[in-house]
Amino acid sequence: MLGGMGASAMMSRLGTLSTLAQTSGAASDYKALVCILLAGGNDGHNTIVPLTQAAFNTYKAARAGLALPDSNGPLLQVQTPDGTPYGLNPGLRFINNLWSTSPAGGPGRLAVLANVGMLVQPVTRAQYTNPQPSVPLPTNLFSHADQVQQMQSGIPSSSGGTGWGGRAADALQALNGAATFPAAISLSGPSLYCTGAAIRSTSLFPGFNCDMAGMDLWPATAAAARQTGVQQVLQFDSGLTLVQAANKSRKDAMDLNALLTDTTTAQINTTFPGTTIGAQLQQVAKLIQIRAATGMSRQVFFCSLGGFDTHGSQSWQQWDLLGDLSEAMNAFYTSTVNDLQMPDKVTTFTISDFGRTLQPNGSGTDHGWGNHQLIMGGAVKGGNVYGTFPNLALGGPDDSGSRGALIPTTSLAQYGATLARWFGVPDGAAMNSVFPTLANFTTQDLGFMG
Repeated sequence: MLGGMGASAMMSRLGTLSTLAQTSGAASDYKALVCILLAGGNDGHNTIVPLTQAAFNTYKAARAGLALPDSNGPLLQVQTPDGTPYGLNPGLRFINNLWSTSPAGGPGRLAVLANVGMLVQPVTRAQYTNPQPSVPLPTNLFSHADQVQQMQSGIPSSSGGTGWGGRAADALQALNGAATFPAAISLSGPSLYCTGAAIRSTSLFPGFNCDMAGMDLWPATAAAARQTGVQQVLQFDSGLTLVQAANKSRKDAMDLNALLTDTTTAQINTTFPGTTIGAQLQQVAKLIQIRAATGMSRQVFFCSLGGFDTHGSQSWQQWDLLGDLSEAMNAFYTSTVNDLQMPDKVTTFTISDFGRTLQPNGSGTDHGWGNHQLIMGGAVKGGNVYGTFPNLALGGPDDSGSRGALIPTTSLAQYGATLARWFGVPDGAAMNSVFPTLANFTTQDLGFMG
């Protein structure tokens, strides 16, 4: 149970979030999916590089001046169980140790899914390049706005209004019993991924609480008066549905943030980096820490890190961003081991708008399609590359044109379904409601989860 008068006082103000007691109807186990959006389109080709001589030569010829290794340091060499060598971007230096081992010992806890992207059904180069394509394709390929929505919705024709994380939480709503704590929480503003038909996404901004900008007035009575005024504005009934929904979301975020800053509520001893993604993942750890008090058994979380639209200066920019990402992911995994003591119950994974072109446009890259994604957690069968690693020849069998915007060989539906199955979503009607295109793919479990 939550301890201390501060936590008790806060719980009384949580409105729809107020029932934080353990419920007899909730399942005794717990699982969480933590999605990290690499906003802008991370360059997967320089996230993991094939190191067999023939594949590396093809990669180097296509990448020209962007080929790794570069001045940021040598590639972090790893290999798959069959001995195939790969090199991770040196920015991933904080998590490459999870490839073959974990801090607690044992098998690897980090894997890569190769060449995954938005698909309606499998597509070949011949089908795609046909002047009149004979297979359906996702709408508005290569568009940031459309593809970031589709990657969150799991629907290749539109945003769909709900996200696949929210729909997965919908399918398992009964496991949370009568608990009214949020089952889907975004740490990065409003999130389509967390929105279900029944489950409402709650937005939480790390640091957005009673100490937020404009609230640190002196004397304390002035700060309290301003906080009261903000609360009154947020609770005012304007009669406008959209405004009311926005105000409700912000009030929930303020209340939930205040709950998490109470040291009697969630105590995380792991040191997280003072970065945007570090703060987001630290809050996720705190939210999972209070699971016994909230009565939750299944939760989905959404985080994001921007800046990956690297049309220029990619070499340094991507290395720096991947450094921030890997440092935060390492701290989060360490926290699941030491603070939460359940690393096998939390799975963290990345998505991105799309990949990048193999062929550079100078010092950067342009919008692509298929991409490589990271998967981390105690239940992950780490130390391996899953899916089909693409042929990196420009104009080759996996190229949608002549610049290396690769046609995905694995769909987002297959990726998400593998995660959702571990999460507890049953096969059949429930899984198909989460991923409407899944039936179009023969392989529906990619095997990276234990």
